[in-house]
Amino acid sequence: MATPDQKSPNVLLQNLCCRILGRSEADVAQQFQFAVRVIGSNFAPTVERDEFLVAEKIKKELIRQRREADAALFSELHRKLHSQGVLKNKWSILYLLLNLSEDPRKQASKVTSYASLFAQALPRDAHSTPYYYARPQTLPLNYQDRSTQAQSSGSLGSSGISSIGMCGLSGPTPVQPFLPGQSHQAPGVGDGLRQQLGPRLAWTLTGNQPSSQTPTSKGFPNALSRNLTRSRREGDPGGTLEVTEAALVRDILYVFQGIDGKNIKMSSTENCYKVEAKANLNKSLRDTAVRLAELGWLHNKIRKYADQRSLDRSFGLVGQSFCAALHQELKEYYRLLSVLHSQLQLEDDQGVNLGLESSLTLRRLLVWTYDPKIRLKTLAALVDHCQGRKGGELASAVHAYTKTGDPYMKSLVQHILSLVSHPVLSFLYRWIYDGELEDTYHEFFVASDPTVKTDRLWHDKYTLRKSMIPSFITMDQSRKVLLIGKSINFLHQVCHDQTPTTKMIAVTKSAESPRDAADLFTDLENAFQGKIDAAYFETSKYLLDVLNKKYSLLEHMQAMRRYLLLGQGDFIRHLMDLLKPELVRPATTLYQHNLTGILETAVRATNAQFDSPEILKRLDVRLLEVSPGDTGWDVFSLDYHVDGPIATVFTRECMSHYLRVFNFLWRAKRMEYILTDIRKGHMCNAKLLRNMPEFSGVLHQCHILASEMVHFIHQMQYYITFEVLECSWDELWNRVQQAQDLDHIIAAHEAFLNTITSRCLLDSNSRVLLNQLRAVFDQIIELQNAQDVMYRAALEELQRRLQFEEKKKQREIEGQWGVTAAEEEEENKRIREFQDSIPKMCSQLRILTHFYQGVVQQFLVLLTTSSDESLQFLSFRLDFNEHYKAREPRLRVSLGSRGRRSSHT
Repeated sequence: MATPDQKSPNVLLQNLCCRILGRSEADVAQQFQFAVRVIGSNFAPTVERDEFLVAEKIKKELIRQRREADAALFSELHRKLHSQGVLKNKWSILYLLLNLSEDPRKQASKVTSYASLFAQALPRDAHSTPYYYARPQTLPLNYQDRSTQAQSSGSLGSSGISSIGMCGLSGPTPVQPFLPGQSHQAPGVGDGLRQQLGPRLAWTLTGNQPSSQTPTSKGFPNALSRNLTRSRREGDPGGTLEVTEAALVRDILYVFQGIDGKNIKMSSTENCYKVEAKANLNKSLRDTAVRLAELGWLHNKIRKYADQRSLDRSFGLVGQSFCAALHQELKEYYRLLSVLHSQLQLEDDQGVNLGLESSLTLRRLLVWTYDPKIRLKTLAALVDHCQGRKGGELASAVHAYTKTGDPYMKSLVQHILSLVSHPVLSFLYRWIYDGELEDTYHEFFVASDPTVKTDRLWHDKYTLRKSMIPSFITMDQSRKVLLIGKSINFLHQVCHDQTPTTKMIAVTKSAESPRDAADLFTDLENAFQGKIDAAYFETSKYLLDVLNKKYSLLEHMQAMRRYLLLGQGDFIRHLMDLLKPELVRPATTLYQHNLTGILETAVRATNAQFDSPEILKRLDVRLLEVSPGDTGWDVFSLDYHVDGPIATVFTRECMSHYLRVFNFLWRAKRMEYILTDIRKGHMCNAKLLRNMPEFSGVLHQCHILASEMVHFIHQMQYYITFEVLECSWDELWNRVQQAQDLDHIIAAHEAFLNTITSRCLLDSNSRVLLNQLRAVFDQIIELQNAQDVMYRAALEELQRRLQFEEKKKQREIEGQWGVTAAEEEEENKRIREFQDSIPKMCSQLRILTHFYQGVVQQFLVLLTTSSDESLQFLSFRLDFNEHYKAREPRLRVSLGSRGRRSSHT
């Protein structure tokens, strides 16, 4: 026979067998044939071809080495690797990395580790999970520790062939050709093999040697208890059932799925799984079974919630996403159960327990289900916390569980949160980029009221549902989100601006998938905040530009200041002059078209004519409701018509504030106008009445009282014009110039109106002060009426006296007596009657002065006790010479004491 090539595989393999066994080629012929069959067989690595299983093994190894940070980093890298569609053999890459990471210092025990690996009994077609760690390979046991004492180093039991023989027991190679082959050797070889392999393999040999079973039972009582199948225990008088650990394992696997087993059932009263009381178990197995059964209870809890809520359409998209995330986690859990079931099925199919170290036991199940149990506990806690929640509130509940220091639990909750929050972020991006709100189940934190009309769109149509704001979105961000979409709809529906949103906002990528949502959560403070801020600033700026340029918002605001707040002085003065003949008449005799004509005349005669026609056409006259006894002064008012987008700023409530302030300012202006007429009367009549010295006392009293009133009105006008209107207007204008959105302008405008309303004594807290001030105004009108009566009487008397003197001179010129005795007597009688009426006039003036000073005095007391410092200082200016302070003790308290007293009060 030709000499074979020394490098052929057959020759090399034969040399290897000779070298290992230390025998000649003739002696190792049978082992050589078996080795050829092993090499030509279909053995695969002991780690199944499951990418996620290998990944879990790597993470377990990192955690065992206390490298939790590296384990978390590896999870993230594996997630990215899994998302790559270019690589096909990801399992091979991970398996290579796993083998490369093995400690090189363990090379000495390589043969032994191979033996333990080949002895594993997990099926090669099993599947695993990316999250659960459920492989018996991670729990290799040291066979030498559990075997009998080894023989000499050159024996067959310690050789590599024995390891391959053990592999043959668990692999596809049949064991029968090997075992009978040993019987052809020298006598005692079979016994030696049995002794070398130890009790671990003794039971797999021929069963006609009962003497070998005794040491086996002593060495492995657990193995015998798993394989002894007796219906009842021998000699047990109670007839209790004997339950093997194998039966418990089978029951536990059913319980894991929520199915009652033969010996472990759900207790409806205690709401937990319990082992049957009649089952004959020791306390250790019973406790372990109960601990494992908790996994089934958790599974039932999660499955029940997910199934019930999945059928509820009102649960919304966020809730359905949560249920889908739960189903996904349960699917991964079921993959683990399929692995365990396939292992159990393989053991049953073989009919023997192959490799005791790899078989399913309760203790191993306890170890392998440790991580899944933690995972299900987390999901069950989420289910409890999310009961009765939906939409953004549900997302907040899930987000609350991310605040944990456990990276494993945190990664799980973040994965669920990315799925749950995806609908919320989809709502959000569609709202801020398109202004569309399709929230059928009311899950989004922006609510829309379709019954609101267009004119109230900005104020009432869109609101925030605070309960639906996710906890990972701040209140400031939610307010900006509301303003962005509201601005887009306001532009389209109210301003009739159909500019595409893409021209207003630089639209960025939205959360198109849960992975995008997860990436967004990693940078909430920067990326997400940047998107919201960019859309907010660009949309608000565009809206303000449209309102200012197209609808002249600021010009209308200035027109309100000039006309309704009496800022256009020449126009208001000329209007009063033109309206005086009309307004002194009873209010029922006025006609609005006549007043409108006078208004147009005043506009054309003053600087108001240079205003924009758009503004002037909105200016109009309004007559208030007429009460009995009212004159035109009481019912006249100016009005300013607003519509379209500017009506959003100048709402009906705002215009009612303007009307109240205008009436107050108009009344105060009228007092100034009346006092001006009184001073004119003094100036004109003082010269005429020089010839009536008896009337000088009346003139003096009128002059003094009018001067007091002039001082009071001037100080009030200064306070109203400069300290209230001008200061408030300057603050409003600065805030409007700095406003970033329409809400800022509306808020500034409302603050301006509230300020001038309260400081003009028109709010509810200043009602007493306003009544006192109106009483002062009434005294001014009383003085005007009284002075008109006195002047009229005095001028009539003066006219009669002049006529009498003229008649007397005329008669003297004609050569007659100037006056007869009867006429002189009549003249003297009339003069005496007039002189007798002068004390009454003086008394009337004193009474008027007394009432006026009493009202002013009470007004000053109210000012000094006011909490507003500007009103307290107004009291000093009104009583600058301490005239009223000397008459009223309550006015003698210092400002500091008043401040302390009011603060204590």
